Amino acid sequence: MTYEFEGKTEKEAIELAASELGLEKDQFDVEILESQKTGIFKKGFVKIRVHTSDSNAKSYSPDKNERIDPEFDGSVPKGKNLFQDPLPKNDFEKSMIDFIASVVRKMGYDVTVDIMSREERKIGLRLSSKSSSILIGRKGKNLDALQLLANVYAGRLGHEETRIILDSENYRIRREESLVRLAYSTADRVRTTRGSMLLEPMNPFERRLIHTTLNDIGDVDTKSEGEGLYKQVRVFYKGGR
Repeated sequence: MTYEFEGKTEKEAIELAASELGLEKDQFDVEILESQKTGIFKKGFVKIRVHTSDSNAKSYSPDKNERIDPEFDGSVPKGKNLFQDPLPKNDFEKSMIDFIASVVRKMGYDVTVDIMSREERKIGLRLSSKSSSILIGRKGKNLDALQLLANVYAGRLGHEETRIILDSENYRIRREESLVRLAYSTADRVRTTRGSMLLEPMNPFERRLIHTTLNDIGDVDTKSEGEGLYKQVRVFYKGGR
């Protein structure tokens, strides 16, 4: 599940989330949505999005200033309505395509944006460009940044409940496959050494993929470490130090 909280500082918002959900801070992932440090959003507060699949989370009903969003999913949407019509079907889809195309072109790159997939409360947009490697960026960070802008813009259009997923050159699928392989190979290493390994910083979806991939391996466990959006996952042998 995904929830949103606000506070005067990031620490205050995270502590509020932990208190309301009845969880420890390492039992959920935090995505910073708005911050006074950026200079573009409203000043004087920090808004965070909390991602958790923990079954021990208390039943939580947000007040009128907060909302529940669909679970964060950075993967390419999967469903029966995929790959049917790349053209926009309504004004909202057209506005999203025009917005992303405008942002990328202002960055100095040519791009074609079309509809990649449609699901309930989720739209996938495909970016086709000769500069795809730049738009994707190292470990997908540029694509993640564009996706964050797209979701902020969707909210301003009154579609807060619709998740926008951006992809280019099938990067999302390739990244998922790579992370699953990384998770299993890391688990093998920590089982051999009976120690632990700290993986590279990842976004909330990527960390969750590591956690869930290794969830059923009895002698290996995982936990997120760090602050902010890009945390690291530690994979460790149960019983090791």
